[in-house]
Amino acid sequence: MKTIRLTAAQAMMRYLANQMNEDGVPYIAGMWAIFGHGNVAGIGEALYGIRDELPTYRGQNEQSMAHAAIAYAKQLGRRRAMAVTSSIGPGALNMVTAAALAHVNRLPVLFVPGDVFANRGPDPVLQQIEDFGDGTMSANDCFRPVSRYFDRIMRPEQLLTALPRAMRTLTDPADCGPVTLAFCQDVQAEAYDYPESFFARKTWRFRRPEPDVVEFEAAVAALKAAKNPVIVAGGGVHFAGATDTLKAFVEKHQIPVVETQAGKSALAWDHGLNFGPVGVTGAESANVVSEKADLVIGVGTRFQDFTTGSWALFKNPNRKILALNVQPYDSTKHDAIPLVADAKIGLEKLSAALGDHKYSAPDAGLKASWFAKADAVTAAPVDSNALPTDMQVIGAVQRASRDNTVVMCAAGTMPGELHQLWKSKLPLSYHMEYGFSCMGYEIAGGLGIKMAEPDRDVIVMVGDGSYMMMNSELATAVGMGVKITLVITDNRGYGCINRLQMGTGGVQFNNLYAHTNVSPMAIDFAAHAASMGARSHKVSSISELETALDAARVATETTVVVIDTDPYPTTGAGGYWWDVAVPEVSARAEVNQARVAYEAALKERT
Repeated sequence: MKTIRLTAAQAMMRYLANQMNEDGVPYIAGMWAIFGHGNVAGIGEALYGIRDELPTYRGQNEQSMAHAAIAYAKQLGRRRAMAVTSSIGPGALNMVTAAALAHVNRLPVLFVPGDVFANRGPDPVLQQIEDFGDGTMSANDCFRPVSRYFDRIMRPEQLLTALPRAMRTLTDPADCGPVTLAFCQDVQAEAYDYPESFFARKTWRFRRPEPDVVEFEAAVAALKAAKNPVIVAGGGVHFAGATDTLKAFVEKHQIPVVETQAGKSALAWDHGLNFGPVGVTGAESANVVSEKADLVIGVGTRFQDFTTGSWALFKNPNRKILALNVQPYDSTKHDAIPLVADAKIGLEKLSAALGDHKYSAPDAGLKASWFAKADAVTAAPVDSNALPTDMQVIGAVQRASRDNTVVMCAAGTMPGELHQLWKSKLPLSYHMEYGFSCMGYEIAGGLGIKMAEPDRDVIVMVGDGSYMMMNSELATAVGMGVKITLVITDNRGYGCINRLQMGTGGVQFNNLYAHTNVSPMAIDFAAHAASMGARSHKVSSISELETALDAARVATETTVVVIDTDPYPTTGAGGYWWDVAVPEVSARAEVNQARVAYEAALKERT
C-alpha cells in the first residue's frame, strides 16, 4: 500500500478537495476561516498549501461567515456545501447558533473548530473550558445537540473514518445537516502515513429513496378516497429538484398547492393551482382551502407551527394527513400516513398510480380575491408624505425586481409580509430562513446566495434590528466584489415583536427604542454602510426607493438603501392563529382579556 506523509490538517483539506458531487465539481466549495491559536498553525498552514483547489474565505464573525456558508448550500439545493473553521473557545462557540440554524433547516455545513490539546500537555490551554467532573469535555461539546454528526479528532488516523462519515451525513437527503469535527490543535500538526487511496477522487451521489410498497399502497388509497385534497409544498420540493414534477402532478390531477416559507417559489405565484402561502403568515385563499381539505398532503415539509396554525388550521373533521418526506421523523407527525421517499420519485409514482384521476379544483375566485387585497397594500401610497409601511416597501422592491431576482430575509416583520405578499416566478427566487428565524442571517446569507448564483440579483430585506445585530459581512461582500442589494427598513426597534406584545395584551415595552431605557436612537445606517464601502442612499419615499433600486440593479457594486417605515401596520387580511401563551394571571385588564381570547382559541383547536 502506497502512503503519503501529511499532517492531519493537510490530510483533511486534501480529502475535502477531492470529494465531488454528481456534477463533477467539488462538493465542498471552500472554507470560511477566522484564525486563532487553535487553528492558525495547523489548519492555516494546510489551507495555504491547498488554496488553489480549496479556496479560503475570511469572514468578520464566526457566526455570520457560517451563515454565508449555509445560505450557499440552501440556494444550491444542497448540491454543494462549504466548511467553516475557527479557533477554540469564543470563536468556536460563536458558530453554535449557526449550527442550530443549519440543523433546524436540514442544511449541510461542515464545522471544523479548533479544540484543546489531545495530549493535555499545556492543560488548561488558553480559552479552555474546564469541566470539574469530566476531563474529556471542551467548549465544542456544545455542538453535540445541534450537529447531525459530531466527532473529536484526537489522533491523525481517526480522519480515515471520521471524514467519510462526515461526507455521508452532509450528502444524505434524510440525515442532511451540520457536521462538527472538533480538531484538537496538537493533532492538526501531527504527521501520519496516510494511504494514497484515501485521497482519490470520489463522487457522492444524492440518494433518491423509493417508497415502501405497503406505505405506497396506503398513500394511493388515501388519495383515491379523498374529495378535497391539498398539497402543502415544503422546502423538500426544492431540495429534491422536484418543482417541475410538482407542477406536472398538480396539473394532471387538479390538486391545489399551498406553500410554506421554505417551499415558496416551488410553483409560480400566478399558476392557477398555487393558492398561495399557508398558515399563520398565509393568504386567505390558501387557508380556506386548507381548512376544508379532507387530505393534507405534505411534500417535503416538517409541519412547523407557522405552517399548521399551531395545528388549528386543518379543520375538516374527516381530515387525514399524508406526509411524503425523505426523513421518517417528519413523515409520522400528527399520526400522518407516512410515505418515506424522495419527493420527486414519490410524486411520479403517485401520479402513475392515480392514472387520469382528477379532483375538483377550488374556486379560482379565492385566489383572485386574495391578490386583489395583496395588491392594495403593496401599491404605492397616495399620500407621499405618510411614513411608508413595510408592505409598500415590498411592493416597491417587487416592481423593481426581475423574474430571476432572489429576495431573502430571516427575522422580524419582513418574513411574514414577504410570505404573504411576494410574487415568486421562478424556483429558488425566494430565500427565507424561517426555520430558526435567526436575526443576523440576512446580510451574510445574501453574500452566500450571490456566491452560489452569481448571475442572479440578490435583494436582502433587513430591519434595523437585525442590521444592528450583525452587519459586518457587508464589508466582506464589498471586499470580495460580491454584489448584493440591501433594503434596510428602519422602524426604530423591534416592530414585529412590539406588535406581538400588544396583541397579547402587553404594554409596549423594551422593543421599540422609544419604549426602552435608552435614549431614542437616530442611527445613520446609510453612513454606516458607506463606511464599509457600499454605495448607500437614505430615501424618504416609496418613489425614491424605486428609483434607488433601479440604479442598484445596474450598478456593479453592493448597494444599501435605507428607508424609514411605520412600525405598526400589517397586511391585515390573511393570516391565522398562532399559539403564543398569554399569562393566566395579570393585574392588567388587557392581559386578562387576551387570556380569555387565548383560551377560546385553544378550545377551538382541540
